[in-house]
Amino acid sequence: MDRWKIIVLVILSFMSVLIWRAVFAQSDGQLKVVILNVGQGDAIFIETPTGTQVLIDGGAGSRVLGELAGVMSFYDRSIDIVIATHTDADHIGGLAEVLQRYDVATVIENGMTADTAIWREFDGLIDDEGSVRHTAIAGQSLALGGGARLDILGPAKGERDELTSKANDVMIVSRLVYGQSEVLFTGDIERDDEVRLALSGTNIQSDMLKVAHHGSKNSSTNLFMDRVRPAIAVISVGENNRYGHPHKEAIDRIVKTGARILRTDIDGRACFSSNGFIWSEC
Repeated sequence: MDRWKIIVLVILSFMSVLIWRAVFAQSDGQLKVVILNVGQGDAIFIETPTGTQVLIDGGAGSRVLGELAGVMSFYDRSIDIVIATHTDADHIGGLAEVLQRYDVATVIENGMTADTAIWREFDGLIDDEGSVRHTAIAGQSLALGGGARLDILGPAKGERDELTSKANDVMIVSRLVYGQSEVLFTGDIERDDEVRLALSGTNIQSDMLKVAHHGSKNSSTNLFMDRVRPAIAVISVGENNRYGHPHKEAIDRIVKTGARILRTDIDGRACFSSNGFIWSEC
């Protein structure tokens, strides 16, 4: 056997090992949730026990691509579901990069548009990609495989029909459930939506909370935090950002719950996995 045939066989064997490792990794009964470190913005990666991949928001620029490369296999160029919680640039700006790099099967939106270049690029790329477009509304539930589901808690019915000057007023809020493990994803909601959710009768108690609006002064209200009662609270925030996030008042309210606080500006990306009962850092 000549030298080149040996090299080819070695390469093929190496690729086979990587592929089988990925197959077994996706069938180990673990749910993975990663709050990506994209600076002043939001991006969350989810992988279910059956390998379904979900990306909630994408930060403001291309930084999300490097973060995804750190949590996805190098040969993986597809994402099953992308969720754009609202039209702010620090949430959808990076999704244009994602749509250009990955094959995205489904895009879930809040039903609102924006008169911005970033929104127009995002909107056009969805059409170019040929992704299925779906508008979220409270009460829907998405089966993600392996017993994992994503319950849509917002926007509430009628919110899109009201005149609003803020993209934050119409927000996709969702709760991921896998066995006895839950994660609440809040986007950029603040006091009014937190109170609505807390008083709605919907179960929002969750082991883990993606802290609302980067820890802004008007988020993480006492009533809301009392209903959620998280063990882990992750703040997606940029280092030395011009907004002063996370605000001390919000931090103090989170601390009162006894939750462990992680910040992407200090701790980097936060990666957790669950077998449906216990969360572990990954």
